[in-house]
Amino acid sequence: MATVGNIAVYGAYGHTGRFVVAELRRRGLVPLLLGRDRDRLLALAQDHPHTEARPASVDDPASLDRALDGAHAVINAAGPFALTAGPVVEAALRAGIPYVDVAAEIEANLDTFAHHAERARAAGTLVVPAMAFFGGLGDLLATAAMGDWTAADEVHVAYGLTSWHPTGGTLASGAVSTRRRGGRRLRFTGGRLRHHDDAPPTLEWPFPAPLGPRPVLGEFTMADVVTIPSHLAVPEVRTYMTTQAAADLGSPEPTAPTAVDERGRSAQTFVVDVVVRSGGTERRLAASGQDIYAVSAPLAVEAVDRIRTGRTRTTGVVSAGAAFDAVDFLDALSAHLTVYRPADVRSRSPISTG
Repeated sequence: MATVGNIAVYGAYGHTGRFVVAELRRRGLVPLLLGRDRDRLLALAQDHPHTEARPASVDDPASLDRALDGAHAVINAAGPFALTAGPVVEAALRAGIPYVDVAAEIEANLDTFAHHAERARAAGTLVVPAMAFFGGLGDLLATAAMGDWTAADEVHVAYGLTSWHPTGGTLASGAVSTRRRGGRRLRFTGGRLRHHDDAPPTLEWPFPAPLGPRPVLGEFTMADVVTIPSHLAVPEVRTYMTTQAAADLGSPEPTAPTAVDERGRSAQTFVVDVVVRSGGTERRLAASGQDIYAVSAPLAVEAVDRIRTGRTRTTGVVSAGAAFDAVDFLDALSAHLTVYRPADVRSRSPISTG
């Protein structure tokens, strides 16, 4: 039977963590505010009456155990996830509670699948990495687009961001990933991840309305290359990013997001366009919305809500599309995302050289 319990948020005072806390409260769930910085936790608790702040460090397992005492699940919103995911997953497994994170780091997500799958499965609990804009949303869209297909030849995920003002956490996470792969890039081809050094191609992607065709960087590889092939039989997964957003991210002096509404969202809008190919047939599904960091919160919280109410398909370390009914999950986010099938899927190729 469903119960309304405490949901721990590690990194609660971070940019995405604050959106997660607000979304939990909006749904009537009780957030436990977790993180390393006691002063920042206490300041956040003042903004959210009747919430408890529990300092904890990933370097101190005992502090994590104390922080998760009485929690019904934990959402990890603290990057770099190469440093935080492992310790927080281990603490969740010791506590016997589900774990969800918003990691976009490819290597951190690979680590979660590689190092925790057996214990999570044996415990009969769920660990869902990359349950966010990058990794989770693309996986849900690809899974829904596949429909009754059990396999496909290719999945293309194109990110149409009007801009990208990265948080400090995004920049730190990106730096860690870059160091771990020795400055090389990744592509998922032939059924596995491969490192390579060639420059990414510039292409044009025919985004549906409201964005329209835009230049993109091809092989701008994101967490979808971990989540999608973890459960779908697809040997090629390719991701793309609008060149304007990539330039914003790579700026020598990037600027942080600036709130423009009462929910704290930035003016950034996005279209995520997913094309699945099998033989000569294509299936396509897109989603549009506002602020990639803000939308990660309902994705993560919806996952926790479905886990605590028993609306899941499996246990262990799994991606969003494997854990949940993808179509129903996307429908549940209608207040945050507009999901639709673009009408021009048969009228032109999804990419063309620019």
